[in-house]
Amino acid sequence: IFLPCLFMNFAERTKLKDSDYPLIARILQGPCEAISKIFLMEKDLGEEVTYDVAQYIKFEMPVLQSFIVKLKEEEDREVKKLTRKYSVLRAVIETRVQELTESWAQI
Repeated sequence: IFLPCLFMNFAERTKLKDSDYPLIARILQGPCEAISKIFLMEKDLGEEVTYDVAQYIKFEMPVLQSFIVKLKEEEDREVKKLTRKYSVLRAVIETRVQELTESWAQI
């Protein structure tokens, strides 16, 4: 659903490949955060709206608030899904650690 993107001077956006390591890509840009940052972007954004077009788009406050509500709901669903996934993985790891601890105690 999400992919890391490297923004340079907030003008140039580069999608990082699956084989890229975001931390290494950021370190290679140097220490100044004003030069580049890494953000998570949705994969299926479609076409990007340029600044020239965006400056003419005016939304009323209720519409913007409804956008925020929908995004918050989606974020909450994703957080719950990830929390469940990692809770299951944690339980599996803890079970395996317990099994290994018991087997070492018997030796």
